[in-house]
Amino acid sequence: MTAFDPPVPTAAVTPPSDAPRTGPLARFARMKPWQRGLLMASLGVFLLAVTRIIADTGELTSSGTWGAALRLAVPIGLAGLGGVFSERSGVINIGLEGMMILGTWFGAYGAWQFGIWWGVVLGLLGGAIGGLLHAVATVTFGVDHIISGVAINILGGGIARYLSVVTYTPGTGGGATQSPAITESIGVISIPFLAGGNLFGWTSPDILGWFERQRWFFVSDVAGIARGMTANLSLFTVLAIALFPLAAWLLWRTAFGLRIRACGENPEAAESLGVAVYRMKYAAITISGALAGLGGAFLALVASNLYREGQTGGRGFIGLASMIFGNWRPGGTAAGAGLFGFTDALQLRSTAAIQALLLFVALLAAVFAVRAVLTRKGPVAIVLLAATSAGFLAWYIFSEEVPSQFVSFTPYVVTLLVLAFAAQRLRPPAWIGRVYRKGEVH
Repeated sequence: MTAFDPPVPTAAVTPPSDAPRTGPLARFARMKPWQRGLLMASLGVFLLAVTRIIADTGELTSSGTWGAALRLAVPIGLAGLGGVFSERSGVINIGLEGMMILGTWFGAYGAWQFGIWWGVVLGLLGGAIGGLLHAVATVTFGVDHIISGVAINILGGGIARYLSVVTYTPGTGGGATQSPAITESIGVISIPFLAGGNLFGWTSPDILGWFERQRWFFVSDVAGIARGMTANLSLFTVLAIALFPLAAWLLWRTAFGLRIRACGENPEAAESLGVAVYRMKYAAITISGALAGLGGAFLALVASNLYREGQTGGRGFIGLASMIFGNWRPGGTAAGAGLFGFTDALQLRSTAAIQALLLFVALLAAVFAVRAVLTRKGPVAIVLLAATSAGFLAWYIFSEEVPSQFVSFTPYVVTLLVLAFAAQRLRPPAWIGRVYRKGEVH
């Protein structure tokens, strides 16, 4: 070839299909789970701050709202965390509601008879008994998991009513549908320096409260949310919060947790490696019941000061929804429970905040629509998200009052949207719901 020859065209070099992707979304996908969770939480707070400024309502990020949200989320989160243990072992547990009922009754009875912390212990044991019954039915006798769970729910309410009739005779202050009032209460704490807690008798500065009162964009919103989670905390709440990182460590950082997860993914392989599958399932389902019982005890000892029939109000089922929302992981379950608790708290505190929630949903849907465009999702998903954003924005602009019922069903709608648009990211354990028999080849 000479210098005067025309250049020979070469084929365009295409990068291999397995080349690492670049861009913000690719970097986000490569982040560690806790980093992604922190970034998503920051985005949520940012949108709440924008909504607060536009709607001119401080209740969305006030410490009072988030303190109430935390108290309302604890029993739901404990039930959902119980579901994580059971379903990670391969056993569906829709009997969480019945186990919570047992926790409320035994928790109130223990506190009435022996003291407040004995109520916590007996509430845990009451739920564990319900979990053990579910394990006997599903693991030993191979009963369908759904049927067993429904039976536990019915049995829990029946046992509580029977024990109330037998125990709370006339003159005790209780009756067939409620226990006597519990006079003792679990103590509360505020974190020193952050929320003005006491330190050796000295009242420390309330730094987060000061920042919240300044009403600065984003900074005051973060401070208000953080103060709601650090001020006037029941010791029971502190215990419940600590259980979530403990559960994550137990399930993903210990041999015990690995064996439980192996039983839910492939019990035959686990058995071939010497794992006592039946024993692991029993342990996981009993822990599941114990956590649900703790959630019930919280309702009787912290949310109120007595047991009352119907006290759980379906929170066991809501816990299951938060577990699915959280992809069968403790951290995600806590986020799902927080969503339910937050919307419940808004109902109790402010009608203006309920109106502002429409704008927040519109902004959130718009963000997800942009994400769908950037990730080249199907046109159906993009159109639905854009229509959802426009619909909620129009509702916010043209409506004067929002029915309170809207807030109560919002978490369920969000859970359904997560299931619809993120189904490929939600993966239950492979063996969930199936009956396992030792030595059988399936």
